Amino acid sequence: MVEEEGPGALGLIGGAARWTASAVARQVTRAIGGKERTRVVVVLACVLGLSGADAATVGASASALRSSLHINNTDIGLLVAVSSLVGAVATLPFGILADRVRRTATLGGVIVLWGAAMFWSATVSDFGDLLLTRLFLGAVTAAAGPMVASLVGDYFSSAERGRIYGFILTGELLGAGFGFAVTGDIAALSWRAAFIILALPAFALAWLVIRLPEPRRGSGGELSVHEDVAPPTDAPHETDAQRLARERGIEAHPDAVPVGDPARLGAIDAIRYVLRVRTNVILIASSALGYYFLAGVQTFGNEFEKQQYGVNQALANVLLLVIGIGAVGGTLLGGALGDILLRHGRLTGRIWTAAIAATATTVLFVPALFARHAGSAVPYLMASVFALSAQNPPIDAARLDIMPAALWGRAEAVRTLVRSLLQALAPLLFGAVSDYVFGGGRSGLQWTFFVMLFPLGASAVLLFRAIGTYPRDVAAAASAPPPAARE
Repeated sequence: MVEEEGPGALGLIGGAARWTASAVARQVTRAIGGKERTRVVVVLACVLGLSGADAATVGASASALRSSLHINNTDIGLLVAVSSLVGAVATLPFGILADRVRRTATLGGVIVLWGAAMFWSATVSDFGDLLLTRLFLGAVTAAAGPMVASLVGDYFSSAERGRIYGFILTGELLGAGFGFAVTGDIAALSWRAAFIILALPAFALAWLVIRLPEPRRGSGGELSVHEDVAPPTDAPHETDAQRLARERGIEAHPDAVPVGDPARLGAIDAIRYVLRVRTNVILIASSALGYYFLAGVQTFGNEFEKQQYGVNQALANVLLLVIGIGAVGGTLLGGALGDILLRHGRLTGRIWTAAIAATATTVLFVPALFARHAGSAVPYLMASVFALSAQNPPIDAARLDIMPAALWGRAEAVRTLVRSLLQALAPLLFGAVSDYVFGGGRSGLQWTFFVMLFPLGASAVLLFRAIGTYPRDVAAAASAPPPAARE
């Protein structure tokens, strides 16, 4: 009798799990707006998620790598830094490609190279070879930012891009969490297995990306808000923000008005134009400062928790999981809130959302840094990370409104270049300030995080300044001709 009940109980558990998964899938599909739209969002989220998981895996595998390859912490930092720096430079050619070639096929092909590089990482026998694989991997993963930004602009209407970005950036957060938690545990047994675990899904993801429909450039949203229905072929190329600027008679800033067809600009001229748009420069700087602080938190946050709050490694991991829930919530809500304000006629609604979130982040981190018990610090940490994550989706959506559609890929490449440079420097600067300025240890990290709140506060100041420049730059982008189809 006992043997008969076992399979029955397992069957009930399996059935309940399938029902739960199906219910969650239905809710997600309903929230995103249909099966085809959900497929696109999930695939693009997985692209960023895979990139985030790989970036986190080196740090999570640090102990195993040190033991196996006989390297030190400086070498671990070098592995992370070279990948980020090479990726920063490689975003520029990928940005050009994103504006000129079939994006889904190109991105799918590059992801195949990701998988190959991850397998290569698992086979190396010394530090020099591993460093070489990270150089190659950093170069090919640079395709993600420009390609995804350009595809989002053409797949989805401007009124909902913040919300859609929230879903897609959640994939990046989940991927980083997977890299820290799952592959980190696997690396404790074998760091080679950790790299292989990431390589296997890369090939399946490449196939899914290649099968995505290539959207028309400047279509204003190839996928309708109604399930699986595309908008008419004569859909206007202007975004909702650009329409509001036109209806209100806002005068375009002369420096931001494109001369001729932006699609025909060469690489240097395109970069010059991107950096002439005042709001774009402000948003690039603000976003980069936010990611700079986040990179420092990702590198030293776990160590700070253990020393400041007196918790062990297991509890520190639990705290990171709880804080991560706040990050996901902020990412989803920030994008949606900016969209809602825009739909209600608030032209600068996305900028206001990001500016208030950046201010809240700076303020909320202070009590978390000086609390000595985890119980009193966690609410502030969750709220501050919530606000920090809430900035990114509205900023990403706003950047598409101030750039002609023909330059979306190259504009994202410039932003990614600056962001990646600051992300690469963050671990080094945080560590150096902690050790050599504040004497290391618990108080060294505490005061380092406090000092690094000033660049984070500067990002908030920049966003408030962007509220004044944004409308005229939106009007300038609206004056650009729609990009011609080249696929």
